[in-house]
Amino acid sequence: MAEARRLNTFRNFGIIAHIDAGKTTVTERILYYTGRSHKMGEVHDGTAVMDWMEQEQERGITITSAVTTCLWRNHEFHLIDTPGHVDFTIEVERSLRVLDGAIAVFCGVGGVEPQSETVWHQADRYHVPKIAFVNKMDRLGADFKNVVQQIEEKFKANPLILQLPLGQEANFRGVIDLLRMKQITWLDETLGAEYQYQDIEPDLLKEAIEARDNLVAKVAEWDDNLMDLYLEGKEISAEELIPVIRKITLQLKAVPVLCGSALKNKGIQPLLDAIVDFLPSPLDVPPIKGENPQTKEIEERPSSEQAPLAALAFKIQMDQGRKLTYARIYSGKLQVGSDIFNVTKGTKEKISRIFQMHANKRDRLEQTGAGNIVALMGLKSATTGDSLCAPGHPILLEPVDIYEPVISIAVEANTRADQEKLLDSLAKLSEEDPTFRFTENPDTGQTIISGMGELHLEIVLNRLERDFHVIANAGKPQVVYRETIREAAQAQAVFDREIGGTRHYAMVELRVSPRQRGEGNFIENRIRDASIPEIYFSALEQGIQDAFNSGPLLGYPVVDVEAVIFGGSFQEGVSSELAYKVAATMAFRQACEQAAPILLEPFMAVEILVPEEFLGEVLGDISLRKGRVESISARKAIQVVKAVAPLSKMFGYSTVLRSSTQGRGTFTMHFSHYDLASQG
Repeated sequence: MAEARRLNTFRNFGIIAHIDAGKTTVTERILYYTGRSHKMGEVHDGTAVMDWMEQEQERGITITSAVTTCLWRNHEFHLIDTPGHVDFTIEVERSLRVLDGAIAVFCGVGGVEPQSETVWHQADRYHVPKIAFVNKMDRLGADFKNVVQQIEEKFKANPLILQLPLGQEANFRGVIDLLRMKQITWLDETLGAEYQYQDIEPDLLKEAIEARDNLVAKVAEWDDNLMDLYLEGKEISAEELIPVIRKITLQLKAVPVLCGSALKNKGIQPLLDAIVDFLPSPLDVPPIKGENPQTKEIEERPSSEQAPLAALAFKIQMDQGRKLTYARIYSGKLQVGSDIFNVTKGTKEKISRIFQMHANKRDRLEQTGAGNIVALMGLKSATTGDSLCAPGHPILLEPVDIYEPVISIAVEANTRADQEKLLDSLAKLSEEDPTFRFTENPDTGQTIISGMGELHLEIVLNRLERDFHVIANAGKPQVVYRETIREAAQAQAVFDREIGGTRHYAMVELRVSPRQRGEGNFIENRIRDASIPEIYFSALEQGIQDAFNSGPLLGYPVVDVEAVIFGGSFQEGVSSELAYKVAATMAFRQACEQAAPILLEPFMAVEILVPEEFLGEVLGDISLRKGRVESISARKAIQVVKAVAPLSKMFGYSTVLRSSTQGRGTFTMHFSHYDLASQG
């Protein structure tokens, strides 16, 4: 019972929003009013506690999700402040994967902005209950009702208006609490720490009564007792409404809506109350499910310390060369020094330290249990999405969805000595961030780094220089083409040369012909008359294999070609393996030159998610890029366009797509096939 009471007071939630809606400012006020911070941090001054990275402070944006803990009304909040920029959407994804609830912050002027839609749909995918907070009500052009209408229309959601703004724009001075039918105002001299409930001003009373009646009617639909009271015309108290609002919020049937101005220190304490009243505790969330890798059966782990340990590693962070693994503990206990089993990797490891995190500061814990979000030290093999459990009780939890990178650039170290350091640093960065990848291209010798957008890669280059002291030059990647042939042709090549005082002779005849696209290369030996002894057959094949690496046009690898060796000649005492190998290479090249060689380029499969009003523009742009649209389908209010386009035309597409769709379009791209290179 004591454990259930403790878990009932936990609230694991994140703050999600479009960039610049005020998430971090809301978080800073939460920390100040709950007593976690004794000084208000400001994003515009670069003093926000949660934006602790230098790059965040300089740009005034959140780049990495930061975890903290604070207390309100005897409830323990585990809070994650997430980025709003689309380039860092993995930080939102992996946070929502382990959180029980979310506060969606909207700008009172901008309303439902593009990235708000992305993060809202991410939360829906993980069945995360939400509270909406309409921020910046003091700004010129703020329109509370318009934002609520957008929430209803764009998300097909059911907003429950729990507050009305008291005044708007420059006259915004507080909120009207529709549950208790009081107005709340904040005292500026206490930086909003003190506030008072008063009777609603007479000229606003009519609007407030009407709004409360609408609220009660909406909530009563979900509860028979409330509906009876409502139909009888009886007064319904806040205490009767709150449990029902909580129930339908947890069932994702409604979204409580509050408002305020975080920068002006108004509206945060009622939001804290709403987190306690309406967001779930670990006990309100269904038990976590996973597959037992031994029995292949689905098992459940209830949110209890008595159950076997089940946790999910959702974030990796390199801290001064040491690896911190952020984990959400769903069940069981963790102690310093205890062994855990990483089911995903199949390795057993020992916990050396456990930390309760406050942005980049940490408090050491000796043990922790179900419902907590902590950072662990000592896990060498853990990566994002790994399942951690008690040895002897394996369970494989659903991993975190990882997005594929959509943009690449080539990088090289300034000096040869730095090249190895560069690769080592890139490996550490890719371990932290699963949407960042790097590869060494064997065809061009380039190191290619890939990420979610230009800003993402800019931050990576910045971190290479600051955190790892590696200066890298960045350029454009080369597109790696392929070559093939369109016709059949045959050739004969003779190699007759003296090398090191020894004569080498060979004559080879072969035929080349095109194969279907994607079938690959094929070598066949049809010599049946002993014109070339069998002992040289492997040298002939090796010569052709070598020739496949460099085509007749521009020296790119040759693909989808069949080579048939059908004749040749042999001279006793002078024919050699070297001669047959070189002659086969020469014959293949000569035949390819006569077989109408052509250039192939990589084509990418592209999936674009775009609101319907921008569909025409997106389709026109794909056509200009020599792309081919394969299908268009609707997914709620979003159109899904599947297309194939040449990679050479897709560089910089993320920027073009964002500007042509007001930032609301997103896309993923991966290699599809090689095909005839487009002209121009």
